[in-house]
Amino acid sequence: MKPATNSLPRNSPCWCGSGKKFKKCHLGKDPIHSLSMNEKPIFSEKRIYIKTEEQIEGIRKSGQLTKKLLDMVEDRIGEGVTTNDLDNWVHTETLANGAIPAPLNYGHGQGKRRMPFPKSICTSPNDVICHGIPNNQALRNGDILNVDITCILDGYYGDASRMFIIGDVPEDTKKLVEVTHECLKLGIKQVFPSKRLGDIGHAIQKHAENNGFSVVRDFAGHGVGIEFHEAPQILHFGQPGKGEMLRENMVFTIEPMINMGSYECRILGDGWTAVTADGSLSAQWEHTLLVTKSGAEILTA
Repeated sequence: MKPATNSLPRNSPCWCGSGKKFKKCHLGKDPIHSLSMNEKPIFSEKRIYIKTEEQIEGIRKSGQLTKKLLDMVEDRIGEGVTTNDLDNWVHTETLANGAIPAPLNYGHGQGKRRMPFPKSICTSPNDVICHGIPNNQALRNGDILNVDITCILDGYYGDASRMFIIGDVPEDTKKLVEVTHECLKLGIKQVFPSKRLGDIGHAIQKHAENNGFSVVRDFAGHGVGIEFHEAPQILHFGQPGKGEMLRENMVFTIEPMINMGSYECRILGDGWTAVTADGSLSAQWEHTLLVTKSGAEILTA
């Protein structure tokens, strides 16, 4: 395994989805910034926003809508359903609730090398790590699928994803999905003031590797709430006691991506879809979290 570090590899795609390399985007220290009640949030790649109570309530409402949309997917998903079906259902229900699907057209104006994201959700089956684009291929018995939903409600973002198992799968596939979910839960247990980001990554990495799996290095969790992707990046590997200290009213995602084989990935020609380099299966679970005085509040549960 590649040794853990305190940042993404410099030449990896940046965690924020800009399409730029990490060294040309979010590489660098992320200082803390508190917003006053009347201050307009202007995104800075070097700032971690400490949210106000008003902002937290807005993010909480958006997070609950995201949960509702994932519950709907869980009720409807199955063999024969296409990922385009899922996308259409979520798109329609998002608009019906007065919200906007954040992924749709995301990336517009961020470079000419790839198109804006064309769908309202990300659907990542089998060997797709993340950012899969919905299509007309029907789900089949034995597939696993991550559905990643982010909605914008009254200007606030709620971001979460779940894994779904279609029909019967081998025991090692089921174990991958279960261990990845356990990794998310262990990462969340590390969230409270005075802990550091490295504590989150270490807990996830240790559990994944102890079960014979690998942790994706090229993508990470992120601050969220008033923008789709904010600082800091939340690595899913690392060293305990290292990295930025957690502070009350920080809001970010934890979204471990765990592979059955190597952690290495490659990006398909659409400029978005990240797949395992060796064709092995990959799983991911995600929640949006608020740092509270006593721990973490899961805003998307």
